[in-house]
Amino acid sequence: MTGYDPPASSDVEFGNLEANLAFLDQTGLLRPGLRILEIGCGRGTLLNELRARGLDAVGVDTSADRLAETRARYGPLPVQQVAGTTLPYDDATFDLVLSFDAFEHIADSDAHLAEVRRVLRPGGSYLLQTPNKWTNAIFETIRWRSFTRWREDHCALHTYGQLARRLARHGFHVEFADVRVVTPFFREKVRRHLGRPGLWLLALANPDRLPRRWRTNFYVRAQRD
Repeated sequence: MTGYDPPASSDVEFGNLEANLAFLDQTGLLRPGLRILEIGCGRGTLLNELRARGLDAVGVDTSADRLAETRARYGPLPVQQVAGTTLPYDDATFDLVLSFDAFEHIADSDAHLAEVRRVLRPGGSYLLQTPNKWTNAIFETIRWRSFTRWREDHCALHTYGQLARRLARHGFHVEFADVRVVTPFFREKVRRHLGRPGLWLLALANPDRLPRRWRTNFYVRAQRD
């Protein structure tokens, strides 16, 4: 599942911050002195947390409204607006590139990955989370009550194998992580969109117990060669 996309005035967060931070901590890669880029920084919640830890992190997003909200919430964070897949940074600028609930919205996945690889230093890593094509297609169809309405927004969903192969074609060594996603945020999202039946289903079939290739969300470390 992707992060819920609330109106600008809503207090609902976009993504599963608890699970995302657990993944980042699990990698052991968040070390002072490294340069970090977050693609799709949204309201700046994760970026603010990283900088509060003393990390040199910057963010980009396509939405001017969200970046304005970021500044209103957290002050002058180092964020800037981008258009398309082009990143406004020199080659080999960053040690880590992050994206959470962003990859599935980028129609030209190959152009995006080429840019991520370009701005990463040799040996650097792209740490991303994106929903599973199969489970997300079902969820979004129910959520929107339509087989088609959500497809323009979630235009780059991948299965486990498709994601691994696409990353490998761009020169990344791929590792899928075991991250628990059933947090209070996740349960509330299920309740909001699927009601009590969704919570009952979640209790019967907790996605955290599934094999990694069938999880609702993929967490990936893709290391540049």
